[in-house]
Amino acid sequence: MNKAQFIAALAPHFNGSKKEAAHAVDIVFDTITRNMAAGNDVMINDFGKFKKVDRKARMGRNPFTGETIKIKASKKARFLPAKALKEVVAGDRKLGPAPKPEVKAAPKPAAKKTAKKPAAKKKAAKKAPAKRKPAKKAAKKKK
Repeated sequence: MNKAQFIAALAPHFNGSKKEAAHAVDIVFDTITRNMAAGNDVMINDFGKFKKVDRKARMGRNPFTGETIKIKASKKARFLPAKALKEVVAGDRKLGPAPKPEVKAAPKPAAKKTAKKPAAKKKAAKKAPAKRKPAKKAAKKKK
């Protein structure tokens, strides 16, 4: 599932508005990203934990030449799934029914006063010119 499909799946929970669903998704992703960049862990119960990890500098090997190279220290994003998520993915635990979007009754439209517009004049359809019939051949030759 990509982001567009995710937004489309959430839209019914926002009264069918993909724009509002996209805004909500963007806010969630932005909040997680900003907290991770600041070094804070983001823990979502029964889902998992997003955290920033510092990787130390180390020695590696170039697989093509076999030469040893130095790999710089870096910071990476890491996701650790929660126990509940692992159980659902493994099939050991079943999910309950998906939450259904709220169904709101549509308000009754108020009766609008409509002004009568003058009837538009219809233009007569132009007829295609009649095709000419080929002229009859001259009288048969006399013998």
